[in-house]
Amino acid sequence: MKKSFLIFCLSLLTTLGYSQLYKTVKIDTLISVTLPSVYTKKDTAGQQTLSAKASYGFIVVTRIPNAANNAPLKKEKDLNKVFKNYVKDVQQVGNGTILNERDTLIGTVKGHLFTLKTQDDNGDVQYRQFLFIYSRDASYTFQYFYNDAQSELIGADTKPFYSSIKLQPDLQRNDQYLVPSKPGMSGGVKLIVYGGSGAIIILLLISTLIHRKKRQAAGE
Repeated sequence: MKKSFLIFCLSLLTTLGYSQLYKTVKIDTLISVTLPSVYTKKDTAGQQTLSAKASYGFIVVTRIPNAANNAPLKKEKDLNKVFKNYVKDVQQVGNGTILNERDTLIGTVKGHLFTLKTQDDNGDVQYRQFLFIYSRDASYTFQYFYNDAQSELIGADTKPFYSSIKLQPDLQRNDQYLVPSKPGMSGGVKLIVYGGSGAIIILLLISTLIHRKKRQAAGE
C-alpha cells in the first residue's frame, strides 16, 4: 500500500511539473510533440532525430522521408504489412522479444504500438516502447527507453508524451493507403514507407547509440 502511494505521489509531481519542464516541438508541418525543454536534434540527409532525457527514461523521436519513387500503398492490408515488416526488423536488430503489439489511432491516422524487451550481458532488462506512424511523405517513430526498475513509474513520462502527439487536419487516415476499407474513407496518393530495411536498421542503430551514450554520461 505504501509503495503504491509513493508511486502515485511521484507520478503526480512529475505530471504537475510536465508543462513547466517540457515544450511543444514541431517535427514538421504535420506533426508536433511535447519534449523535455532540453533536447538534441540531428538532421542527416533529411532524416531527423530528436532525443531527450525524461524523468524515468529516455525519449527518441525520428522522422524519415519516404522515397519519392516508391509505389503507393493500395489497401489497409498493405499498411499492416508495413507495420509487420517494421516490427520484424526491430526485433532482429534489437535481438529481443516483442511485447504488447497493437494498432492505435491518433486522430484518424493509424499507428502501431509495441515494446521491445532486451537483456544485456549483465542480465539487466531494458524496454523500448515504439509508436510507429506511416504517412504519405514520411514515417515517424516515437520511442521511450526505460529499465526494468523504472517500469512502475514510467506512466508519468509516457502518458503525457504520447498524448501530446498532435496531427494537423491535413494528415488523415486516407493519406496512408489508396482504397478505403471502411465507409466514409476517401483515397489519395500514398507512398510506401521505405525503399528497403536499410533505413530502419540505420535508424535503430542511431537511437541505440544515443541511448548508450546518455547512460554512460549518467554513470549507469
